[in-house]
Amino acid sequence: MKEKLPKSRREFIKIASITTLGLNVLGSQNPVMASIQVEKRVGIIGLDTSHSIAFTKVLNGHRHSGEYLGYYVVAAYPHGSKIIPSSKDRIPGYTEDIQKMGVRIVGSIAELLEQVDVVLLETNDGNLHLEQALEVFKAGKRMFIDKPITASYSDAVKIFQASSEFGIPVFSSSSLRFVKGIENIDKSKVLGADTFSPATIEPSHPDLYWYGIHGVETLYTVMGIGCESVVRINTNDTDIVVGTWKDGRIGTFRGTRSGKHDYGGTVFTTESNIVLGPYSGYEALLIEIVKYFETGIVPVQPEETLEILAFMEAADESKKLNGKRVFLDELTSIKRSRN
Repeated sequence: MKEKLPKSRREFIKIASITTLGLNVLGSQNPVMASIQVEKRVGIIGLDTSHSIAFTKVLNGHRHSGEYLGYYVVAAYPHGSKIIPSSKDRIPGYTEDIQKMGVRIVGSIAELLEQVDVVLLETNDGNLHLEQALEVFKAGKRMFIDKPITASYSDAVKIFQASSEFGIPVFSSSSLRFVKGIENIDKSKVLGADTFSPATIEPSHPDLYWYGIHGVETLYTVMGIGCESVVRINTNDTDIVVGTWKDGRIGTFRGTRSGKHDYGGTVFTTESNIVLGPYSGYEALLIEIVKYFETGIVPVQPEETLEILAFMEAADESKKLNGKRVFLDELTSIKRSRN
């Protein structure tokens, strides 16, 4: 049976199809429609993550279909992490893989930026994102920054400040923002939610930044911003983070480091309880990325991304304090005063 597409994606494909039909009928007489159909060159920074290969397969595999508005990957700068073995050891293999798809390998970000229209910043190590993003901003290119947007709340603030200064909107997101079931939720009716994802830890990042961010982003997608405080319960294999929102709602994230690696959750609404999952792949995220590349309109606001980071850093602080309640406003005010 053919899988039914989420409503938002069906609508986007419908719009793209109508646009393609209009271009065929009107030809170059309609410059707006013509601009949408011109192929757009995508550059990738960082071949230390499987996302780079997966995104390229989707975009380049649909280059002529109209589904992704002609955006396809033409060049990549391979160097992401230099210190994380699980990342840097992947670079040679992923470089070979992406070259087989016809993507040019370049020797610097500057060289990449000369050859592309937009950028996917895919470096797995969030510690490098601020430095790399600033090069892209200075070149005047729109850019998607893969999760985690940075390895610290402070660096993320600087990225969004640069975004404002250069007049180039930017966004970051986990693909779990688009997990199955979310598209059917009226967020104004959400009373609370429980989400879960793997939460393997990388010492160079705050605990939940590395992988727990997937489930935390799912939680924020349904709950929205406004978390007041968090409490974290931690063992070697499991994290439970309980967030209390300012309006009294409660959202929880369960991060796992043993058992089956899976993603999902339950959303409690005024009318029903909705199960999220299973994970549905990268396509829905890529649809949002190319819409942003085309329009400059971001699907995730900076305020939400920053609060997601604050939530995760507050969870780290609660762990240090043996599960004591930590208030997000107090944490972020301290960090902003240090910038």
